[in-house]
Amino acid sequence: MAIQTEVLRSEGGFGVNSKVIISDEYDIKNANTLEVKNSEFVNCHRKDSILRLQTNPSTPAGILSLNASSSTPLILESGSINFITSHIIGTNSNGSGFYSAKSEVTATVDAIGGVTVVSELLTILKDSIPSGEGWTVNYYDIGSAGQFSYSVNQGSASSNILWTAHVQTITADW
Repeated sequence: MAIQTEVLRSEGGFGVNSKVIISDEYDIKNANTLEVKNSEFVNCHRKDSILRLQTNPSTPAGILSLNASSSTPLILESGSINFITSHIIGTNSNGSGFYSAKSEVTATVDAIGGVTVVSELLTILKDSIPSGEGWTVNYYDIGSAGQFSYSVNQGSASSNILWTAHVQTITADW
């Protein structure tokens, strides 16, 4: 079956179809992830991603993922060591509480995609969770080969919690 590709256009910046990718001001826009590589160090790179998820009282736990409509986690390359730094925030629907944390994880991935967390530091930046509720964030490395993400839980919160994370992954072959 033939695949029809879209033309790369440069009017008003570089774009694909109707989505501008690089603006006239050389800003990268509409990118789900950003990957930075150095041509002199081909075996390492940095990737930035935005993760998002909404939990609610009937499903209080979930996997913070790339798309709110799925549970697609980050995929780490086989045979690599990874430094994963994340800023995660959860906020309830009426704005009366939020939870902000920074996670620093070192994880290795073996040749067949098995993820092992070597070290983790979770720093709670701000905890203004309403009394009696227990919101949590933990790393999540269970799943298919190379998968890594965060599990979040809103505990007994009576309203929806919107979770958002900026994740920076530095990957090097080893």
